[in-house]
Amino acid sequence: MFKRIDIGRCRTLLAAAVVFSMVLGVTVSASATIQGITGTTFNLVARTGNISTSDGDSFLMWGYGLATAASMQYPGPTLILQQGQTITVTLRNELPAAAGNVSIVFPGQIVTASGGVQGLLTREAPPDLTTTVTYTFVASEPGTYLYHSGTRPDLQVEMGLVGAIIVRPSLGASYAYNHANTQFDREFLYLLTEMDPRIHRSVALGMYNQVDTSNYYATNWFINGRNFPDVMLDNNIPWLPNQPYNCQPRMHPGETVLVRLIGAGRDPHPMHLHGADFAAIAVDGRTLESAPGQGADLQWEANTIRVLPGQTVDVTWTWTGQGLGWDIYGHVAGDPLEPGEDPTDHAKPFPVIIPPRDVLTFGQFYSGSPFLGGAGELPSGHPGLNAFGGFFYMWHSHTEKELTSNDIWPGGLVSFMIVEPPGVPIP
Repeated sequence: MFKRIDIGRCRTLLAAAVVFSMVLGVTVSASATIQGITGTTFNLVARTGNISTSDGDSFLMWGYGLATAASMQYPGPTLILQQGQTITVTLRNELPAAAGNVSIVFPGQIVTASGGVQGLLTREAPPDLTTTVTYTFVASEPGTYLYHSGTRPDLQVEMGLVGAIIVRPSLGASYAYNHANTQFDREFLYLLTEMDPRIHRSVALGMYNQVDTSNYYATNWFINGRNFPDVMLDNNIPWLPNQPYNCQPRMHPGETVLVRLIGAGRDPHPMHLHGADFAAIAVDGRTLESAPGQGADLQWEANTIRVLPGQTVDVTWTWTGQGLGWDIYGHVAGDPLEPGEDPTDHAKPFPVIIPPRDVLTFGQFYSGSPFLGGAGELPSGHPGLNAFGGFFYMWHSHTEKELTSNDIWPGGLVSFMIVEPPGVPIP
């Protein structure tokens, strides 16, 4: 059972729920699954479009979009495949003529390409609106993969021609790979990119000869095409039409979360996951195993991982409250265990006396109670962004400049894992 809540504070809790759902939209409707498209045949088009950054700026982008959609998206559609399927991707180029040819390469896949014209790395689609290139491969190995332009990638990947591929194993969709020790309850995608606005402004003005990618200086950083705090908004919100994917991890205590990290830009990003150590189970779509069939028996644990350009890393993360030294639910002797609760600290009292409300500084995600699922009186003006009394753990880059957007805090590579109380619905 949860710690008892004073009925006189229900108004504060209700207000928090309303504000939280209106402002962030994560507690009520945001999906705790990876958004993408499934199938074996995908028709993509390279187009121009604009994206918004969390500091209020807007930039021209190039991106892959579905042929049936009205515009591009950043990043491109996440392709969710099944192991063993034969996959066909067709690409058409609707970029301005000055942008030149465009293509797709699929690291980790053995690809046959046809149509278009031959480029340095693969077949390319010229900007004539009608010529297409077809790429075919068998999704033979499960895992997390990247796809991106293979035509002048220093410019075209920077401009947004990048996306993710997830290959589900034959063992089932709740496994990362074909071994029992890769099973998970929820999964989340962290596709990491960065931006040098000078390049995008030059392209927007048609000054292609002014673009110098050797003098690169990023001032914007993205998770799944959004900066913080926009990453916490719902998927497919109408005011970010070309940035459909969020990044809002949520879980219940005791569940195993799979985090799929992709270095989709040109800089390394040291991602730090507060709350507990993760276990790295795979790199570049291959499990860290001592021999075939052993599963991730060579997995290693840490709280920070440096995601390199072009690299994919799969990590698992779980949280029970173990080791905190007090009962996170405020149980007393005789209370039953909650689902997923670690019994080590069951019924142990909170170790300190909390000062009165008016001598504290409250973070926007504090519910007014230190207990999971609890609530308390909040000071006047507090936004109340924790409707259900969850625990918020900041997941972010450990490179400080990457926590901004154009030098404006907050922004960049930041999101929060929300550990929700048992019984709180997570779609």
